[in-house]
This record gives sequence, structure tokens and C-alpha cells, in this order.
Amino acid sequence: MTLLIIIIALALIFDYINGFHDAANSIATVVSTKVLTPFQAVLWAALFNSVAFWIFKDHAVANSISKTVYKDFITLPVIFSGLIAAIFWNLLTWWYGIPSSSSHTLIGGFAGAAIAHALMLKGIDYSWAKIVDSDTIIKTVLFIFLAPIIGIIISIFISVVTIMRNLWWRFAIIIIATAGTVLLFDKFEDTKIKENVQKFYSIDKYQKEIATIKGDLKNKQGNAELLSALQLNEGKLEKANASYNNLVPYLSDFDNSSADKIASIAKDSGWLKNVAVSKLKDDVRNANDFLVVEAKSAEDKEAKAIYVIAKDKTEEYKEPLKLYLEGTISLDSALTIVNSIYPIADKNIEKVKAKITKFNIEKTFGSEIDKADNSVIVYGIIGASILFMIIYLYVEKIKTPTARTVAYMFKKLQLFSSAAFSIGHGGNDAQKVMGIIGAALIANGSMQDFSQLPDWVPVSCYLAIGLGTMSGGWKIIKTMGSKITKVTPLEGVAAETAGAFTLFFTGQMGIPVSTTHTITGSIIGVGATKRLSAVRWGVTTNLLWAWILTIPVSGVLAAVTYFIVHYFYK
Repeated sequence: MTLLIIIIALALIFDYINGFHDAANSIATVVSTKVLTPFQAVLWAALFNSVAFWIFKDHAVANSISKTVYKDFITLPVIFSGLIAAIFWNLLTWWYGIPSSSSHTLIGGFAGAAIAHALMLKGIDYSWAKIVDSDTIIKTVLFIFLAPIIGIIISIFISVVTIMRNLWWRFAIIIIATAGTVLLFDKFEDTKIKENVQKFYSIDKYQKEIATIKGDLKNKQGNAELLSALQLNEGKLEKANASYNNLVPYLSDFDNSSADKIASIAKDSGWLKNVAVSKLKDDVRNANDFLVVEAKSAEDKEAKAIYVIAKDKTEEYKEPLKLYLEGTISLDSALTIVNSIYPIADKNIEKVKAKITKFNIEKTFGSEIDKADNSVIVYGIIGASILFMIIYLYVEKIKTPTARTVAYMFKKLQLFSSAAFSIGHGGNDAQKVMGIIGAALIANGSMQDFSQLPDWVPVSCYLAIGLGTMSGGWKIIKTMGSKITKVTPLEGVAAETAGAFTLFFTGQMGIPVSTTHTITGSIIGVGATKRLSAVRWGVTTNLLWAWILTIPVSGVLAAVTYFIVHYFYK
């Protein structure tokens, strides 16, 4: 427990450091264009970094971070070592004013410590692909380069549209681009809703278990135990798919319905019965310290033996809990039967009672659907487009379009664009720390998976990054706001809007990206719009090296740290 508390404290410290190391990037252009003073700018960024808490409800980025390393190799010393390495690298790059990626620092540290841990357990010949999730790593590495490229393209697009002479052509392009963007985010929402529901029914879990069993059967053909397990999981998968397929038409019509309505239909139609029993069973056994035993079983043979027995026996909880949910037996009767199957510790009786009495499958299911709702982002995109068109109309048709008028209007507009980028930053960067704390809670046996993340975790993470932003980050501001290219208010709006869209886009995909890389690409884009020579390519090349080196360097640092930690913490 002591190490868990230390890890949570370190994670929040990292989040705080991220605030003055990274969040300053979102206000660099506002400072460089003198729209706000540095002090005003950090307060502005801190506010909107925190606003992201109410917008990014799905925590997709946090979930991706927590799954960077496979569960078997997630231990508290691994997470501790990764955090120490990440904090060191972040402070080092901050000191030298290098805008490196906090996201990639954390991922590199987490993966590096896990690989070191696996090597000590399994030996040097063990495959790294069985240690870290290659899909997450590959996506992350790809977006080291794709995120700034997307930022470059969007910032060039906004800049070119802005300088177009024909106002009505400008409006037409904005409307078409907005419509395409809204359709894209609607697609994200639809996909995410279906993914969340599939996960709710454990479809992905059953598919993985079936694939694993089939792989084992290749070496143990005809093994009765494996064949029985295969049949059991295939049966579970069939039932889960049947319920999911029944819900698909309602999920596809989410825009015209609501999460509560879909959940009510699912309950009334009986499509939640099987999953309700299964989830209540998990809640009951987890309240009886099941997860703590599971967490210890990774490295403790005695705990592993206890865990195997507990897992098998507590599966029998389903029948009495099913009878309770149907109203056939009372709570006391259900508890009596449950206790006779696998005893509940006296200290856990009240926890188990609370889990049963407060269980509401309809509410739980509705919240999983609602997490995918991105209507706030969609309305924000539409509102931003309308605001752009109003500004263009005012400047071109109501006011005389002088250089001074245009500059003044875009200075005002930059307040909105910097706020949007700060929201995107909070939604991306605060979540990666949520992912690390979530992984630590799973490793400690405090929760089963990321869907059970306590509310205090996102609240504290968003608060920490907001406070960190208020502490400054002036070296980074100088690099981002002036060294790459000189930025005007118009170009600041283009860069920040492009960066915000990129972060919203990657956030919907659950890909952890660097806000530093994103805003850098966006600034390069507006600089290149003027002329290629306007970009200080020497500075950009140095930044690129920082991007490339961050993951491997933080990984090596974390591995070395883990070996030291392991020596003292056994």
C-alpha cells in the first residue's frame, strides 16, 4: 500500500511537471502575439485544461496508456521505475528548453521498466511482443510524425482559406470542411459506442481466451480440459454476441435517442440478464479481496494457488445472485449461499452487501454508452466554424479590411483558439497520468479493469495539470512562440485551431500523442504558408531529434531504474 501511495503521488507530480513543461505550448503563440501577458496566458490555459474533464468522458487515451504493458508484467515497482525515469527526462528537457513529449516519455518509461522486469523473470530470449502491446506502441510511434503532419496540413488549410479574396468561396469551403468533420466525428462516436458495448459484454475477452485456447490445443491436441474450456468460452461468446446484435439498431440510432433510453430497452428486453449476473458476481468476489490475491499471484506461488481456487469456486456465485436479481430469494439468503460456496471475510461483509444492494445494471450500461458521446466536441466545431465566418463577414463587409482591423479581430479570436487547444491538451495529457494511476490500482488489486477507475483519479489529474500550467514554462514558450517562426495573430489562430482539431481527432481514436509535436507542426504549417524560408529549420531539426530519442532514452532510463529498484525492493 505504501508503494501504491508513493506511485500515485509521483504520478500527480509528473502531471504537475507536465503542466509547466508541456501545457505552456498551448499558450506560446498567444504570448508571442501579445494577445495575453505570460501570467494571463497561463491562467487561461490552466482553466481550459481543467474544462477538458467534462468533455473527454471516455478516457480512451488513458485506457490506451494503461494497456501499453500486458497485465502479467504490470507491477508496482515497474510503474514506479517508469515514473522516475519519465520525471527525470521531463525535467532535463524542460531545463534545456527542449519541447519533448511527456506522453512519449511516460510510454517509453513504462515499457522500458516492464521489459526489464520480464527479462528478469523470463530470461533474455523472451519475446518483447508478449510484454508490451505492439499495436499501442506502433500507433504511438507513427503519430510522433503523423500528429505534426496533420497539424501542418490543417494550419496551411486555415491560412490559405483566410487569405482567399472571394468571401463566399471562403464560406463554401468552410461549410464543406465543417460538414465533413462533423460526419467524421459522428463515425467516431458510432464506432466508440459499439466498442464500449462489446467490451461491456466481454466479447473481446472471450475472443482472446478462445484464441489462446486454440493455440494451446495445437500442442495438446485432444486435451479434455482445454476442449471443455473452449466449449465454455464459445458458449459465452455466442450469448454475448446475440445480446449485442440485438442492440446494434438502437446503438446506430444514438443521435435520435439517449443512453438511458437504450439501457432501458436493453433491460426490458432481457438483453442484460446474463451480463448482469456475471458483473454482480465479479463485484461480490472483488469486494472479498479477490483482486488483491490476483495481483499477488503474478509473482507469489502461494497466492497463485489461492487465486486459482478462488476463481473456480466464486464462479458458483452466479446461481444465488441470479435468484436474487430475479427476486426469488432475499439478500440474506443470497449472502448465506454465497458464503457457503466461498467464505466472505468478516471485514468484507458490509462491502459485499453494499455492492449487491447498490447494483444497477441499467445505470451501469447507460454510463458506458454515454462515455462515447462526443456531441460537445461536434457542437464546438460547428460553433468555431460559425465564429470564423462571422469574423470574416465583419471584417470584409462591415468594417474596412485594413491590416490593423484584421489583426485586432484575430487577436480576439485567438482567445477562443488557444482555449480550444488547451482543452485538447488537457484531454490528452491529463489522461496519460490517469492511465498510469489506473495501471497501478490494477496491479495493487484495487480494481479489475480501467472501467472501474474511481472518480477521484480524473479529478486529481486534471487539477494537477492545471496547477502545473499556472507555474509557468517560460523557456518552452520562448522556443515555441518565437524560435520556430514569427507568428502573427492570424497565424496564431490557424496554428492553435489546427492543433486543437488534431488533439480532438487523436483523442477520439484513443491514441496518446504529443501536444508539443502537434503545436510544433501547426506553427511550421503557418510559417511555411508565408514562405519556406520563414521556418527556422535548424531549430525544427533539433526538435525532431528530441522526438525520436524520447521513447528509447526514457525506456533505457526506466530499465536501469528498475534494476536498481528491484535490488532494494524484493
